[in-house]
Formats: sequence, C-alpha cells, structure tokens
Amino acid sequence: MKISQILSTILSALVKIAIAIWVVNFIYTKTMAAYDFGYRVFTEPAISPAPGREVKISITEGKKAMDIAKLLEEKGLVRDHNLAFLQILASPYREGMEPGVYTVTTAMTTDEILKAMNPSESEETAPASSEVQSTQVDEGEKESGDSNEETEGETETNEEETP
Repeated sequence: MKISQILSTILSALVKIAIAIWVVNFIYTKTMAAYDFGYRVFTEPAISPAPGREVKISITEGKKAMDIAKLLEEKGLVRDHNLAFLQILASPYREGMEPGVYTVTTAMTTDEILKAMNPSESEETAPASSEVQSTQVDEGEKESGDSNEETEGETETNEEETP
C-alpha cells in the first residue's frame, strides 16, 4: 500500500469518528434541554419570594393561551412565554378563565395566577399565605397601589380601615 492510501484511510476514519462524536453530543445536549424544559412545565417556581411585587393584568374576551403567556412574560410574572403557554394548556383552570383585570404578584406560580383568573376556583378555596388574593378590580376601586401589604395568614383586601 502506498502511504497516500494509508493516510487517506486514517483521515477518513478520523472524520467519521469526529462526525459520530458530534452527532452523539448534539443528541445528548438537545435531549437534556428537552428534559429540562419538560420538567420546568410542572415545577417552575415563582419569579420572586413572598410577598412579591403586585402586578395588574387585563385579560380581554377572546384572548388565546399564547397571548396570555406573552402578557405574563411582558409583566414579569413568568420567565418564558413558551413555558407558560404549555403550563396554560396543561392547567385545569384553563377552561374557567374569565376576562377582567386581576391583581397578582410575582410570588405566584403560573398555576396560581391561572387559578386567580378563574373566579369560580378562587372563591372555593382560600389562597395560600404566599399569594395575594386576586380580585377583579373595578375602576377607581383601589386608591393606593402599595399601601396594602400581605402578612402571614392574612390576605390583601381592597377595603380601607377607618379609625
């Protein structure tokens, strides 16, 4: 055999090995990313710890799940609208969401936010201490945005106490 044939065979084998390593690495990294994304659909934590920052969101009639997910991302309530979209699709609260203006916090998970946008569910169960009770807000109902803070075991109300 000539040296050129030997070198050609060795080079061909090395290229094939390099391509095989690249394919395995590509499949591995994409599989890990897909697993991580799927895992986060069910375990994504809230943006911030309790009590979080209050945010008003307005849901209009006919808004699609992707529009709501993008709105939640724009308002800083979720990290990724694609993840929130899948969480909305998988949520049992998806069907009962009603249009309105809702006050939620960054300490709420996507599931808790969706539950807050489902008036029949939010009336049936009391909110956990880590979330602010969401209500449909009428215009002019809330006078000061930061005057009410939640304490452990209590939920925020929009009524002012008089001395």
